[in-house]
Amino acid sequence: MNWLSEHKIPVGDWAENFFLWLQDNAAAFFDGMAVVMEAIIDAFLWILQTPHPLVIVAVFVGLTWALQRNWKTCVLVALGFLFILNQGYWEETTESLTLVLSSCLFCMGIGVPIGIAAAHRPRLYDGMRPVLDLMQTLPAFVYLIPAIVFFGIGMVPGLIATVIFVVPAPIRLTHLGVSGTPQPLLEAARAFGATNRQTLWKVELPFALPQIMAGLNQTIMLSLSMVVIGALVGADGLGVPVLRAINTVNIALGFESGLMIVVVAIVLDRMLRMEGRK
Repeated sequence: MNWLSEHKIPVGDWAENFFLWLQDNAAAFFDGMAVVMEAIIDAFLWILQTPHPLVIVAVFVGLTWALQRNWKTCVLVALGFLFILNQGYWEETTESLTLVLSSCLFCMGIGVPIGIAAAHRPRLYDGMRPVLDLMQTLPAFVYLIPAIVFFGIGMVPGLIATVIFVVPAPIRLTHLGVSGTPQPLLEAARAFGATNRQTLWKVELPFALPQIMAGLNQTIMLSLSMVVIGALVGADGLGVPVLRAINTVNIALGFESGLMIVVVAIVLDRMLRMEGRK
């Protein structure tokens, strides 16, 4: 089998040449993207870190009540954030929330329209499916390499890697929800003279809302799973103490910081869970 390996297809070299070409010819585009992302990150950091922590906790509890109408869920959210304050991880939590909220903004803004377009064009989705599979199965660490090449070290490359890894989830779930709209509903809407746009906004999207919200939930969970990986390229947040604990074999620090990620995941999941709404 040596003859086969001696004629290796230079896939890695092709990828490297492609990224180097992008670095040379699309530098202005990536610089502009970095400026926009840094502005969004700074805005979320300012919103989460400028007010008193208890004010932010009260805002999240209020949002939970508006979404769920369940006092038990509100108590759970309040206790979760108060526990984070008690453990002294508030700043790191707000930094991780900034990464999560920024990735949600980009992933839902990109994923929902693409999912709608794919639901209306089956051939488009058939062509996209291998790409989505590649984006979800390629190890997340691989995304950090071009992110560092184009954006350097900091929150931006962590956000880029997170968006690439996460965006297939809202695309798939939006496609599932819109394409699953029952034909009798669509036929009834058209029988009453609804245009394609009216059918989308008044029939398909309301029917697909549970799947779209599930896509948002998955976006948040997958973004949190990238917190530690993003810390490898200088992204601030709860991943930093986790890496510090690994490097120093600090069991207490590792358990505390890891538990904070779990608490944030539980809080956000309960806030957005569709079946908890009344």
